[in-house]
Amino acid sequence: MKSTNFFLRAALAAVFVAAPLAASADAVTDWNMKSADIVIESKMGTPPATRVMAIVQTAAYEAANAVSQRYGAGKFQLEAAPGASVDAAIAAAHRATLTKLMPAQQASIDAAYQAALATIADGTAKASGIAVGEKAAAAVLAARATDGASVTETYRPHTTAGVYVPTVVPAVPQWIQRKPWVMSSPSQFRPAPPPALKSEAWTRDFNEVRLLGGKSSTQRNAEQTEIARFWDFSLPSIYHGVVRSVALAPGRDATQNARLFAVVAQAMDDALIAVFDAKYHYNFWRPITAIRNADIDGNDNTEREASWSSFIDTPMHPEYPAGHGILAGAVNGVLQAEIGNGTTPTLTTTSPTAKGVTRKWNSIEEFSQEVANARVYGGMHYRTSAETGVAMGKKIGALTAKSF
Repeated sequence: MKSTNFFLRAALAAVFVAAPLAASADAVTDWNMKSADIVIESKMGTPPATRVMAIVQTAAYEAANAVSQRYGAGKFQLEAAPGASVDAAIAAAHRATLTKLMPAQQASIDAAYQAALATIADGTAKASGIAVGEKAAAAVLAARATDGASVTETYRPHTTAGVYVPTVVPAVPQWIQRKPWVMSSPSQFRPAPPPALKSEAWTRDFNEVRLLGGKSSTQRNAEQTEIARFWDFSLPSIYHGVVRSVALAPGRDATQNARLFAVVAQAMDDALIAVFDAKYHYNFWRPITAIRNADIDGNDNTEREASWSSFIDTPMHPEYPAGHGILAGAVNGVLQAEIGNGTTPTLTTTSPTAKGVTRKWNSIEEFSQEVANARVYGGMHYRTSAETGVAMGKKIGALTAKSF
């Protein structure tokens, strides 16, 4: 989770460098990559970008399923469209949702749409597919129009009259008022409080991040440094790259993949609602604050370091739990449900904050554990916070998968 300034830097630096599409890529995975590029182009922050992808992928799934009827009528009860072009339906659903949610990117959206339609033969199937895609988009957009994302931000800085405090408003404090996709409330998975400041867990967490996560750390090794830099990026595309590792496996079809991406995207969106509920509920201090103020925490086993700074810039919102952790956990929970007892393919993704690097994992747990580790290596989070985030995300991912 990063501040707006980070995304401006990342978007200006380069368009997301994604892994090349395999020959077996379908319209859903192709559009997933196109949508990721357009989101980055928009310079949108992580929470709103995650909401956008949830709406887009849900509309794509509803459109594809209306044609194939593979999973029944679907939540939005769209009229069945047998014989329509699935690819046209998916393209139209993407164009309609992306245009509504990111009108400033109209040129890029239309270019992607026209390129997609050019590969589909003209005729009744194409026209019918476009119609069902537009209907799916309209239904999903209408359902999420009042989800609370547009609620006015009214964060009140903590201060006393006349005393200066940093003037940057923390990220999306209004997110806790949003309507979840599948959770019963934003607080459904709110965790227990962070460790007490005199506890052994706090002492361990504090000293680990102080030694490993500092800008001038001599304890962090080269691989840990690479991992921290890699996961400095948090837009949906970095996680959807992992999901594409499963979507591109042999034997899968477009509707099956549309469902997978919809489940992941909804789980990630609910995960951010849940994590910001907990963050603003507990309002726990970041390592840079705690380490520079260790002389007031009442713990003789923590040492103040007056000029300590995190290796990766600290995001502008409370620490507990970790946002990256809950996103990784949500993806973990969905993929565990999707794969079941089957063989997990090698999971891979890339990141614009570590250009030229492709990270690979042999298991879903290995992937989510790396994300948790990365936030400690970067100095933004404590171990307990990262692991709590992953645990929350797994529950949300499993719940979302079950809801489909």
